[in-house]
Amino acid sequence: MQMQPQIPEETIQLWKSIVDKSNWRIVELPNGFYQTECQSSDKWEDVTRRETVEGAERAIDSSIEHYKKKLKALEGPKVVKTFK
Repeated sequence: MQMQPQIPEETIQLWKSIVDKSNWRIVELPNGFYQTECQSSDKWEDVTRRETVEGAERAIDSSIEHYKKKLKALEGPKVVKTFK
């Protein structure tokens, strides 16, 4: 059985930060687009750009769900079915 590589603790902490929506913001750019940003340490990192505020928020929600799944996977394999 092949072992998965160990995820560094700083990466895990970053993922935990990403799944907290209070660490996100949306800013309007001079060109009229909206940029999503996530706070990392003491600075804001740009993540993606969208044409609407709604699209930007959907992108944030998708990122949060993606990283929640990554954190859940760290718990190890999940039994989905057993047989008798």
